[in-house]
Amino acid sequence: MQLSTQALMVQGTTSDAGKSVLVAGLCRVLARNGIKVAPFKPQNMALNSAVTDDGGEIGRAQAVQAFACGIEPTTDMNPVLLKPNSDIGAQVIVHGKAKQDMDAVAYHNYKPFLLNDVMLSFRRLQQQFSTVVIEGAGSPAEINLREHDIANMGFAEEADIPVIIVADIDRGGVFAHLYGTLALLSASEQQRVVGFVINRFRGDIALLEPGLEWLEKKTGKPVIGVIPYIHGLMLEAEDAINIHQTLGDGEKIKVVVLVLPRISNHTDFDPLRMHPSVDLQFIPKGQPLPPADLIIVPGSKSVRADLAFLRSQHWDQQIQRHIRLGGKVVGICGGYQMLGTLISDPYGVEGEAGDSLGLGYLNIVTELKRSKKLKKVRGELRLPNMDPVPVEGYEIHAGESKGVLASAPLWVEGAAEGSLDENNQILGSYLHGIFESEQACSALLTWAGLNNVEAVNFAMLREEGINQIADAIEQSLDLQKLWPDFKLNLSKT
Repeated sequence: MQLSTQALMVQGTTSDAGKSVLVAGLCRVLARNGIKVAPFKPQNMALNSAVTDDGGEIGRAQAVQAFACGIEPTTDMNPVLLKPNSDIGAQVIVHGKAKQDMDAVAYHNYKPFLLNDVMLSFRRLQQQFSTVVIEGAGSPAEINLREHDIANMGFAEEADIPVIIVADIDRGGVFAHLYGTLALLSASEQQRVVGFVINRFRGDIALLEPGLEWLEKKTGKPVIGVIPYIHGLMLEAEDAINIHQTLGDGEKIKVVVLVLPRISNHTDFDPLRMHPSVDLQFIPKGQPLPPADLIIVPGSKSVRADLAFLRSQHWDQQIQRHIRLGGKVVGICGGYQMLGTLISDPYGVEGEAGDSLGLGYLNIVTELKRSKKLKKVRGELRLPNMDPVPVEGYEIHAGESKGVLASAPLWVEGAAEGSLDENNQILGSYLHGIFESEQACSALLTWAGLNNVEAVNFAMLREEGINQIADAIEQSLDLQKLWPDFKLNLSKT
């Protein structure tokens, strides 16, 4: 296929092959070469989302990719977002706004109607930017999903754009993944593939070269490059929980996060994962809560169902013991609602209509509404016996909570927000991203019991991570093959 500078699509042999990170890195390489670039993902399925300036909701990965481009994220960068709320269904979000819940069969039949929305967003980006780097979803070789596809080759064919396929060698079977994926595509789709990228390679590349030669000879497609395994890479994951940590010397505070079945925006806790003085653990199903200084009940896409799951794990009893022994608890968004006295869903917003008793630690009552609140906010965190510190983040929730606001720990957009119990042990807030604010993160860690808190600039760590992958891409990939019309100043070694 004739290469064009207007767009390039990155597809993967599997989920978590490295598509999101590769797109972010490519965007950064182009941006620092002075090229006006934007990211795009036609359809994303993820419970990690971000709020755009215009009050829309997109996948968190596309927001990070926009930052890599040096631009603000918009809803056009991810026109279709699916947020699973059960094993067979999801909330369908189009151009940043929730439309309706659908099961898998209904959504599959609905996809052809979404193609116009996807193409409208893509064409708008093409009009504004010199090039667009597009991320696929999962694998293009999922036979059962090929019909009506808008996420991978279905979109590439409609948009008439070239594709590269990336595979993760760290998983094993990389040549089978690449060869098999290409073989399962149609003839026209195969012609659209302009090359392969192998990701996360460890060792001497000379040992890999016979395999690369075989792959190129067998498929007729070039290997654009091999990206090495980057140790200590700190970049937000699209959906899978990243448990890699940076731990420094000295005092540590132990923080545990409950892994609920529909946990949302677990990237809220990346600043804690990256903090050298925080020992962060995500606790999955079937494991008791270990001794900790701070327990975090995270956001949830299905609050009442996840609250029932929490109780089924006996985590409610373990939280109660933790509090009795003087430990601290933070609830974010859905977790905040769970810490209250009652969650009511009269309209069946997140499942069967009904009420659920909360854990009863905060004096709030929550009612789930049909409309969702999507908003970026700024304000102050006001904890007892501490000076107020600035905080910013975003709200994504369908619930409206009412209760005593006299002890609210936050002042946001001119109003009290969140709740703090009278014993100064249990804090709840709707604010996602609260730990990303450097001073607010330090204040919360101090509140939780850490002495001599070291301030960590999360935004700078994210920048370093993006630059790290961009540097590796520059040194490993033949980018001039992908963008022959761009003059790229690359620092190859």
